[in-house]
Amino acid sequence: MIRRLRRWTACVLLAFSIPWSAVAAADDSPMGFVEAQIAANTGKTGLYVLETGTEALLARAWLVENARQTIEVQYFIWSSDNIGILAAEALLRAAERGVKVRVIVDDLLIDAPDRSLLALALHPNIEIRIYNPQTSVGVPLPKRVLNLLANFRGVNQRMHDKTFVVDGKIAITGGRNMAAEYFDYNHAYNFRDRDALVLGAAVKPMQANFEAFWRSELAVPVEQRFEGLGLLQKNVQVGDAEVQQVYRELRAYAKLPENFAPEVRAAIADTPSSFARLAQQMRWGDVAFIHDRPGKNAKGLGLAGGGESTSALARLLQGAQRSVVIQSPYLVPSEEALALLQQLRARGVAVRISTNSMASTDNLPAFSGYRNQRERLLAMGVQVHEYKPAPQVQQQLIQRLTALPRIAPVFSLHAKTLVVDGRTLYIGTFNFDPRSENLNTEVGVVVTDEVLARAVQASIETDMAPGNSWDAATDDPDQHAPLAKRSKVRLFQWLPLRSLL
Repeated sequence: MIRRLRRWTACVLLAFSIPWSAVAAADDSPMGFVEAQIAANTGKTGLYVLETGTEALLARAWLVENARQTIEVQYFIWSSDNIGILAAEALLRAAERGVKVRVIVDDLLIDAPDRSLLALALHPNIEIRIYNPQTSVGVPLPKRVLNLLANFRGVNQRMHDKTFVVDGKIAITGGRNMAAEYFDYNHAYNFRDRDALVLGAAVKPMQANFEAFWRSELAVPVEQRFEGLGLLQKNVQVGDAEVQQVYRELRAYAKLPENFAPEVRAAIADTPSSFARLAQQMRWGDVAFIHDRPGKNAKGLGLAGGGESTSALARLLQGAQRSVVIQSPYLVPSEEALALLQQLRARGVAVRISTNSMASTDNLPAFSGYRNQRERLLAMGVQVHEYKPAPQVQQQLIQRLTALPRIAPVFSLHAKTLVVDGRTLYIGTFNFDPRSENLNTEVGVVVTDEVLARAVQASIETDMAPGNSWDAATDDPDQHAPLAKRSKVRLFQWLPLRSLL
């Protein structure tokens, strides 16, 4: 959370492959560099990896500040913590200068007061839709229970997409949700995550996917969630005066230095002036955007079914000739995934996986599923490295670590990345578990670029190094978890949860 910020290290945010002087000559406006880049690389996609929470936050903030026409956003989690509130206020400011803002948020873990959510949706330039609203927005407790009993599969089909598209030209996708812990501002628990900044051709299919979800009957306007009477429908109304009061409170919150530090504002404003100093790191080429359709797959009696993203990533793995490097916070491969890994090992393909340890994980049920399979994975010859809760690399990844409490927060892995043969790279939202395989809609970008793939693989290898991870085959990582955590995991191991993990 943006509190008590004492020092801010100005970060290198974006890297571009043509000189800043050429961009400025083409268009002196803040977004001119985007259009110049796209014009200089017709039909191609530029990709830059956002490795730290600092640069990922600044990238989003700068894009909102400089959007000209549209902002289209999909998130699985949107919290009412400091980051979530500031993000809402930034979107409100964009809407007030005429930008059309559309937001789709999954219903399961949205955390926003009903009246504030409705007030934002009533702005003439803001539309908000809730995906598959069965347990949260506008749903009283009796209706939640009824939905779980009558439509268990439907309740578990979630939108796990995370895309952020500005003006149909520049976008961000990857593992981060809109909450403090994804940008290194939580004082107790932060995530090591990874996003991709995308320019050019691949943004169009990202925008088309957003439109498909927007038109889906599963995406329901916020206003409709608060209409009606009775035990099975909430009735929430806000008048004009209350709407304006919500807006005033958001603006006042963002003006307080303890909530939105002046150093952060300066870093956002200074971003364009940094371009001239940046190395040529953005890579241009053919980038594919993979995604699922709303609802993931046809309804059935069970919880299986797969999806387009599952098939696309399976094909990537099947094409591996030498090596596969996977980074996933939750490692619960299905029987089909285990068979695929076995086939890769039989062909001599080296498989290395970076995942959470019991000590670092935020999801004990998912870890219990992995713990039930760990020996089987190791017996195949899969190398598994479990992330430490206080890895040495934390010092480099959390640039504001000195601004946090004396006892550093737990650092947990959340990045979802795949590198095949050191040349093909996937960055997205797909966890290596049954939920991503069968129930949650997922997205991501795939690029074949040896320079980019090897750079990301090197970053994952750093995460797997002894100072940052334990070797699951030799180090007995579970011993480092508190007794209470170990006891809970043992309990979860006995429960029939695998298809839901």
